[in-house]
Amino acid sequence: MQEQGEISEVRVVEAWHVALNEGYVGRLVGLSHPDVEIGGPRGIGRGVQLLREWVNRANVRLDPQRVFRRGSTVVVEQTGQWRSAESGEVIGSQTVASVFVVCDGLVTSLVRCDDLSQALKTAGLDQSDEIRPERRARGHQG
Repeated sequence: MQEQGEISEVRVVEAWHVALNEGYVGRLVGLSHPDVEIGGPRGIGRGVQLLREWVNRANVRLDPQRVFRRGSTVVVEQTGQWRSAESGEVIGSQTVASVFVVCDGLVTSLVRCDDLSQALKTAGLDQSDEIRPERRARGHQG
């Protein structure tokens, strides 16, 4: 059934966000493929060691706002907050979007984009692929 796959892919991405935002790097690595592709403003790289380094360097919180899915690809519009490693104060905030590819319950690719339209275009998705919050909530109940 399509909705089950949809919820499964989205749940992995939601769990990934929780692990990132709570600072559970081990859990974040566990939700990611060992050769995970990571892309963003600084380019593209691979592997969980790069993921660990990115988490430690970026000191970012990404709060999901809107979610889109088609197949194994999930696009998430996020409110991002970057904090100073020294003081913990917010030093920047921006709405961004990320493209996730999830296979066999693991994030195999994560590419951060500047905005939702860029992420949707990168992923080959459109507005019709949005997963409404009420559908996501229903999926978590059963």
